[in-house]
Amino acid sequence: MQIPAAFDYARAESVDHALQLLAEHGEEARIIAGGHSLLPMMKLRLAGPEWLIDINDLADLDYITSDGDTVRVGALTRHVSLLESDFIARVFPIVRDAEQTIADPLVRNRGTIGGSLCQADPAEDLSTVCHVLRAELVIRGPNGERTVPMRELHRGPYETSVEQNEILTEVRWPIRARTASAYTKVERRVGDWATTAAGASVTMGSDGQIEDVTIGLTAVGLDGGTATRAADAVRGQQPSEELYAKAGRLAAEDCNPVADQRGTEAYKRHLADELTRRVLRRAVERVMATAGQGS
Repeated sequence: MQIPAAFDYARAESVDHALQLLAEHGEEARIIAGGHSLLPMMKLRLAGPEWLIDINDLADLDYITSDGDTVRVGALTRHVSLLESDFIARVFPIVRDAEQTIADPLVRNRGTIGGSLCQADPAEDLSTVCHVLRAELVIRGPNGERTVPMRELHRGPYETSVEQNEILTEVRWPIRARTASAYTKVERRVGDWATTAAGASVTMGSDGQIEDVTIGLTAVGLDGGTATRAADAVRGQQPSEELYAKAGRLAAEDCNPVADQRGTEAYKRHLADELTRRVLRRAVERVMATAGQGS
């Protein structure tokens, strides 16, 4: 049996209280919510915090709301809430696509969006979703709130721009007209980390061209989180199988997969190519279906 090193525990009563506890206990204090990322690392002795600050009582960080042009999601919102939200599925179908592939019901019932993003695992699905949706993150610390774009959240594997004395409190997704999205994933078994996954968000112009697009890849070392050349090749073009194939080739060229027990580098590049084509095709189909319903 794997047992973590000894630690002390405190339960926060508010965000301010959690920040106070982080300040009191210093560099070796960590926030815990769902715990499905941190606790396994502690059992393996890959992480050894001296204090765990439990924020599960902070109900004011558990919400999904919209102010018209932005969806705001509290950092303590559970995966199951995102999965079961018909509003989220309608506005951002990529979220339900991704949530259906994350772990199992036990993890989805407990794990949180904030914990997923702050783990900064290169194979984490919601990180790619947030890159694709051009999310902004609200971070609170002793000096107040600050907002950072998703591209600035992760500094590297398992490292974020959230400082030790700060807490991620909210995720913001902008709502765009004539836009739809999609996510698909290849995994060794149901609920596993991605071997490779891809996501895309497509905005169609009134002339039937792709007005804007963002493409993201998971678990294949894509620098910056989005496939820039692939998106540039698609933007301003009429959708077609040839166009999707071009984007897929460019995405595969620009990623940097590592061979491991999940597959060879060549296999993962093949997946990056094929999955990019699939999510672009599906996102365009969804936009067109929505436009047809509105006509």
